[in-house]
Amino acid sequence: MALRDIAVPFRAAMNGLVHTFRTQRHMRVHLYVTIIVVLLSFLTNLSRRELLVLLFMITFVLVAEMFNSAIEATVDLISPNYHPLAKFAKDIAAGAVLITTIMAVVVGLILFLADDQWERIRLSLGAPSIGMPIAIRIVAGALLVVLATVIGKGLGKHGRVLQGGLVSGHSALGFYFATCTFFVSDNLLASAIAVLLASLVAQSRYEAKFHSFFELSLGALVGVLFGVMLFGLLPK
Repeated sequence: MALRDIAVPFRAAMNGLVHTFRTQRHMRVHLYVTIIVVLLSFLTNLSRRELLVLLFMITFVLVAEMFNSAIEATVDLISPNYHPLAKFAKDIAAGAVLITTIMAVVVGLILFLADDQWERIRLSLGAPSIGMPIAIRIVAGALLVVLATVIGKGLGKHGRVLQGGLVSGHSALGFYFATCTFFVSDNLLASAIAVLLASLVAQSRYEAKFHSFFELSLGALVGVLFGVMLFGLLPK
């Protein structure tokens, strides 16, 4: 019962995130930009404090957009016909999103275009390491995989966050961690076991009829791509 009590609100929250992505064009743009910005932060070798500031501003914009969508839905429910106050409420919510977006852009420009930032980028691209511990890189990559999975589920027309959808989150995370193991461990047996475990996870979702083979393959592709980008293409 305790696990169910935790899973139910989490599932409802994730369904709200997917619904916002499916119905709100601006939310889709925000999520696309989020993935690009986070990947750029790895290349530019931002410090931990700078990365925390960047993630805070990204979260600030996403939360503002979701509140805006919730306010719009509530206003439409209460006042389906045109009313000046209803329009005023929607305009205020949209203005809040605009302010947070502008501030996020300003903060991002300050972080990425600081006086010594281009020199840091040059040194980072030529360095044998991006200066980020493996554990942090794995966690950051997992968050990106989850975000990409939400985007994939939002692009689909069926399924929910934890059951079904265009992209299998279980398959994506399983093959992401298997790819990380391949690049980090230098042990063929450990890599083979990781791939086997990821395949078993995908098979369990197929046998439970939550996903088709195509959806599981898309999930595996997402996981492998992020694993290759973070550990195969970026400097170790």
